Amino acid sequence: MTVRATGKRTAVKSAQGALATPAAPAHATAAADPPEWRHTSLDARPGFLIRRLHQIHVALFIEECAPEGITPVQYSILTALDQMGPSEQIALSNAVGLDRANTADVIARLAERRFIQRRGSRTDKRKKVAELTDVGRALLARLEVGVERAHERTLAALPVKDRKQFMDYLVRLVETSNELSRTPIRRERARK
Repeated sequence: MTVRATGKRTAVKSAQGALATPAAPAHATAAADPPEWRHTSLDARPGFLIRRLHQIHVALFIEECAPEGITPVQYSILTALDQMGPSEQIALSNAVGLDRANTADVIARLAERRFIQRRGSRTDKRKKVAELTDVGRALLARLEVGVERAHERTLAALPVKDRKQFMDYLVRLVETSNELSRTPIRRERARK
């Protein structure tokens, strides 16, 4: 077998003389040949299926929570505030895996609707602290049933006995690769 560099890619000439391009990344396991994703239909690829499942869940969430006009990302910010207490924007951004600019936009929209309030940080006057209001707490209480139905409907195709294992696998996949994300989740204590 010979290896020849072709710009940024490496071509490997096998014993049969055919070129296999590109070479496997250094972190790929040598135990098995990777599947040929290019020749795999979209609906058999994990990334495609995960994206589709996300789209389906968002549609179910919007449908179940339509009367409140809240998005899943807004709900995540509200839930993080409910669980963490008053928090700086960066802590919220890290808790939900959202970049700072989008977090600021979501916080502004939620403040506009009086679900949260913002004030200056006691430790750093340049920073703002977001806090759930009574209106926001009441919204979360009203959303409970709809959110639960959206989650249940997302998993409805799986037998009840398989749902916990599916969720365990999802958690493992996300936690194992968290640092590879553009916006990794980081658990922090709220700063007041």
